[in-house]
Amino acid sequence: MFTKYLYIKVLKNVFEILPLENADTVTRYTSEQPFTTTRLLVGQFSAAETSLKQAITETLGKPRLLSSICLIIHPIEMCEGGLSQVEERIFIELGLGAGARKVKLHTGKELSPEQALDLLKSR
Repeated sequence: MFTKYLYIKVLKNVFEILPLENADTVTRYTSEQPFTTTRLLVGQFSAAETSLKQAITETLGKPRLLSSICLIIHPIEMCEGGLSQVEERIFIELGLGAGARKVKLHTGKELSPEQALDLLKSR
């Protein structure tokens, strides 16, 4: 089985996906259906999940039968003061619902591709 490692930055109605094996190609996917509300970066869960699935498919290509996906999800906007437990759960469930086998949530400074890969490979 081949593992694909992705670093996903979440902005208002946008996912930026960086495949960590090919760290020079960033896919910027703007959701057709808005998922950000006035209070939450991901306020419309089903719209965000559908968009993230589409963004991952665009990034990795269609045939993913033999690969598993590990993600770092990094909310970039609307997280001043930290995330609540509910918001943390939204991001983890979003990654799992999009087909990931492993999801890590990161807040704070943006990671380099090497830092992101190290974080994903750590237990």
